[in-house]
Amino acid sequence: MTAQIGRFSGIHVIVEFEDADPALLDDESLLRTLLPRAMKEAGATVMEVVSHRFVPQGVTVLTLLAESHASLHTYPQHRAAFVDVFTCGDRADPRKAVSVLAAELTPGRVTTRIIGRGGQRVEATL
Repeated sequence: MTAQIGRFSGIHVIVEFEDADPALLDDESLLRTLLPRAMKEAGATVMEVVSHRFVPQGVTVLTLLAESHASLHTYPQHRAAFVDVFTCGDRADPRKAVSVLAAELTPGRVTTRIIGRGGQRVEATL
């Protein structure tokens, strides 16, 4: 029998941004700065940032967090972006990170799904 060391909990937020400015969605420098800033404002500890700009358009930014991870994938040609933020524990709030991203990217529509992981029994759609 394995002893339980601690109880795991986390929140996973999955978001779709629609009708966003294509110029912002194709700006790798902006997005590479924005995602880690949003995570820091949400209380997360950013360990590493990786990004890639696709040709002819689109950007992916990944942040490795002490609490887990965050990703942002953009499709400027469709005026869309997809965000995935998962944080373990209760120090960081991924919902706050999504609010920061939405304030900067000003999408016309935001679809959000929140999933509780482990001890967090949250499941909601905003």
